Amino acid sequence: MVPDEMQAAVLTGFGGPEVLEVRSVPVPRPGDGEVLVRVAAAALNNTDIWTRQGAYGLPGDPDARAGWRGPVDFPRIQGGDIAGEVVAVGGGVDPARVGRRVLVDPAFYDGPGPDARPVGLLGSEADGGFAGYAVAADERAHDVTDSPLTDDELAALPVAYGTAAGMLARGGIAGGETVLVTGASGGVGLAAVQLAAARGARVVAITAAGKEEAVREGGAAEVVLRDRDPAAVADAVGRVAGRPLDAVVDVVGGPLLPALLDRVRDGGRWVIAGAIGGARVDLDLRRLYLHNVALVGSSMHTPAHFAELVADAVAGRVRPRIAGRRPLSAIHEAQEEFARAEHVGKIVVHPG
Repeated sequence: MVPDEMQAAVLTGFGGPEVLEVRSVPVPRPGDGEVLVRVAAAALNNTDIWTRQGAYGLPGDPDARAGWRGPVDFPRIQGGDIAGEVVAVGGGVDPARVGRRVLVDPAFYDGPGPDARPVGLLGSEADGGFAGYAVAADERAHDVTDSPLTDDELAALPVAYGTAAGMLARGGIAGGETVLVTGASGGVGLAAVQLAAARGARVVAITAAGKEEAVREGGAAEVVLRDRDPAAVADAVGRVAGRPLDAVVDVVGGPLLPALLDRVRDGGRWVIAGAIGGARVDLDLRRLYLHNVALVGSSMHTPAHFAELVADAVAGRVRPRIAGRRPLSAIHEAQEEFARAEHVGKIVVHPG
């Protein structure tokens, strides 16, 4: 039986840890075309921290407090990654869905079709998975009952691996190419290493000292330490790559972008989906157009990208690395651990 109340991590505004409150709230009810999911596991992402801080800025005001799509309607339950079980359905949904294990696509799209673009995210534009229960559109709750992955491993997939899958697709990453992945020990970075290597690319990864072995286990052929100035990192990348890069999968941004751009071959691609190293850069545009280098912005994934990721999960072709587990009551400690960036892989929260 579904209870009337549940515990949830509720964001009350932009700010520090104090604006995230764990408290009792009503269990949501599924509407037409929706399912109610009992959340078994939910993973942390940069989007949780940046949304809480309001760190996304606005056009013309990069320092403005805003969510990734602008305003956030508070209070908001955080958490974009949801793995769990369907326990109730709304109107028009097959009752046989109840009892099925599901992985929720956290994105809201700008239209129908497999190539629609994301314009919203659970935990930001709608309530997410840091709670005992969450509502999702029926078509976004993908059946993974037959997956060999654990609930924790499934919960690690949606935002990080979905974002990485979108980057590889938009960047046209192919087998036989030499691909650089920045921030390779983080959630999206390690996902990109694993997925690019699975596609047959030769991966050169940039990571922090002490994390090299984990990144190599993820599929990196070569590892470069980021603990030096950008020019030195660029020189090291050039040496170990042994040839110009076909593509860069970048979740860091900042001064590494202009420092490494000359290492990309004519006609190469630079795909970026993050700015943890700095949102603004001093870039010589001639290095782009004179060498026909494509600079591609990539935000999350399309429905088609996510469906491919679900197929990988059901077949057991991808296995996320779990760095830690916390109860929902320790969400603040979990976010602090995440922000320290000393881990490799994903930190998972258990609402139960």
